[in-house]
Amino acid sequence: MASKTITGCRNIGRYRTPSASSYGSPITSGTCDPRPLTRKDVTFSRCQGSRSSRSSTAILVSKRIGSVKVSGAVSAVVSVLIRRDCRPPHAPVLYVLCMAPQQGPGHPDPGRPEQEVSAWRPRIPGVVEVFHAHFTEYAYPMHVHDAWTLLIVDDGAVRYDLDRHEHGTPHDTVTLLPPHVPHNGSPATPHGFRKRVLYLDGTHLPDTLIGSAVDQPDLRDPELRLRVGQLHTALDHPGDELEAESRLTLIAEQLHARLRPFAAPTPTPGPALARALRELLDEHVTEGIALDEAARLVHAHPAHLVRAFSGAYGIAPHQYLMSRRVDRARRLLLDGRPPGEVAAVTGFYDQSHLTRHFRKLVGVTPGRYSRDSDRRRS
Repeated sequence: MASKTITGCRNIGRYRTPSASSYGSPITSGTCDPRPLTRKDVTFSRCQGSRSSRSSTAILVSKRIGSVKVSGAVSAVVSVLIRRDCRPPHAPVLYVLCMAPQQGPGHPDPGRPEQEVSAWRPRIPGVVEVFHAHFTEYAYPMHVHDAWTLLIVDDGAVRYDLDRHEHGTPHDTVTLLPPHVPHNGSPATPHGFRKRVLYLDGTHLPDTLIGSAVDQPDLRDPELRLRVGQLHTALDHPGDELEAESRLTLIAEQLHARLRPFAAPTPTPGPALARALRELLDEHVTEGIALDEAARLVHAHPAHLVRAFSGAYGIAPHQYLMSRRVDRARRLLLDGRPPGEVAAVTGFYDQSHLTRHFRKLVGVTPGRYSRDSDRRRS
C-alpha cells in the first residue's frame, strides 16, 4: 500500500514516475523559488537547480594548480588560491575544486577554512558517484537527482526542505533522499558543513521505497552511520572493491529494513553457502572476484552471502581474501623479492595498498619485514 506524508498525500503515485527535470534543468516546487546564483557560489551541473545560457560555464583547473579559469558565454577568469590538492588518490575523477576563502570587502574572516569539493566514480556496481564537500556559505537551490542520495555530515549541520517539509542532519543521522523528489540544502551552523555523499542507482534501492523515504528521510541510527562511514573509507582505497561491495549490500539491506519494517524476514543462510564462497575466494585470491559475480555463481543474494560467510567463519569475505593475499606476500618477501613486485603478483592494487593491509595483519611494513629476513639470511 502506498505510504502517506504528514499532509496525507500519497507518495507512490507522485514519485514513481521520473520528473521531467534533470540535473541542469530549471524546476519549480510549491512556493520555493530557486535562489539566484551569486559570485560566491560554487555550482556544478550534477547538483544545480537552474541554469541560463549566460551561466553555462566550464571550470578548468590549470595543471599548475594555481588558478581556476571560467570560460563560456561570459568570458572571465576567477583567480583563486588552491592551497592543496584534495583529489582522491585514484581515477576516474569527475571533478575536483579546492578553494581558499575570498578576502577583502565583504569577506572579513580570512581565516575561514577553505572550501573543498571532490567527486569520483568507483568501480562498484550501483554507485553512480562519490561526492565529498566542505562548504561554509553555499546553499543549494531546489533541484532533483535521478539517483538515491545517501548522505552523512561529519562536521556542522545541513538544513533542507523535502516535499515542502523542513529537515535537518544531526551527527548520528543518515539521510536518504529519494530520486526525482525536489530538495534544497544550506548550512545550519555559522562554520558551514562537511559532508560525504553516495549517489546510488536502483540496483540496491528500488523505486517502491521512494514513498517511505519521503516520509522519513533522516534515519537516527549510530550503527548505520558508522557503517556508511566505513563504506566511504573503503571506496577511497582502490583495491578494496570487495570490501566496499560487501559493506554496501549490508547497508542497503539495513535501509530496506528501516523503510519497510514489516517486510517478510530474510531466510537464515546456511553453512553450505559459506563454504561455496570460501572456495570461490580460494580460487581467485590474486585476481579477486566481484560480490555480484560470486552471488550469481552460488545462486544467492549478495547480502545473504556476506552474512552466511561472516556467521560461519567469524570474518568478512574481504578480510578473508586480504589475509590470503598477505600470506602469499609474506612467502615471497622471505624469498627476497622486492615489495613492489610482490604487490603486483599477489593481487594488491599497488605497493601502498599492500603496505596498508600488511601492516594491519603483521604489525610491520613489508619493507621492514623483508629487511629483517635479509639480516637473518646473511
